[in-house]
Amino acid sequence: MNSEKHENLKEIAKNIRIHIVKMIAASGSGHPGGSLSIADIMAFLFFNEMNINPERPDDPDRDRFVLSKGHAAPVLYAVLALKGFFPESDLRTLRNINSHLQGHPHRLDTPGVEASTGSLGQGFSMASGMAIGTRLSGSSSNVFTIIGDGESQEGQIWETAMTAGFRGLSNLCAFLDYNNQQIDGYVSDIKDISPVREKWEAFRWNVIEIDGHNFENIENAISEFKKEEKKPTMIISKTTKGKGVSFMENNLTFHGTAPNDEELRKAIEELENA
Repeated sequence: MNSEKHENLKEIAKNIRIHIVKMIAASGSGHPGGSLSIADIMAFLFFNEMNINPERPDDPDRDRFVLSKGHAAPVLYAVLALKGFFPESDLRTLRNINSHLQGHPHRLDTPGVEASTGSLGQGFSMASGMAIGTRLSGSSSNVFTIIGDGESQEGQIWETAMTAGFRGLSNLCAFLDYNNQQIDGYVSDIKDISPVREKWEAFRWNVIEIDGHNFENIENAISEFKKEEKKPTMIISKTTKGKGVSFMENNLTFHGTAPNDEELRKAIEELENA
């Protein structure tokens, strides 16, 4: 990846993070930690990789994205607004009554949302179904999804892993947001999901491990995904929960807590000066 593209994506990711903390603060509720941790992956997918167009949202040959860890909806809303699916001013209505931006993504309400998610594991299943459907239709489109490491404690994740691996869904690319934190504590303390690589390989997946905040790593991983013709791809992405805001990073409190006015001021200052 050239340096100019890299710097552009860094700026987009910064703006995504600023939108995340602002909208959650305005709402007074939401999930900043797990939204901030995947901002770099989302920036790359929506602004460098995916074939999507807000003017043709129903294009049958579009790429699809499913946010399986639906509680991280603020990051999805931020990228959709920046991409032009709806006005950025709508972001300040997060979780308001009658807003189209609810606490979890709703396909029927929000332009650009491909699947209503929030019940952990279900989005991953829908992404797998979309990959099967696009293949059957003869489309060359790809399906991208992000799952959480806490979400990976759900049995439905592994049912989908088995199905996608068995069917050889090479048009399905999943990212694991591996930040080792969930609402109740550390994933490794509550129900350890390791060894992660070996599990996904056993389910017949092409497995890649990356730094989820490194754009070159993300680009190389997606290039490997595109070369794979027989298996779905799992990109295990080591991330930092709350990435970009020092007092939120690896702080379990901010899994589902909105910043107060002073915390918002500090967060914006840090992000703008990064």
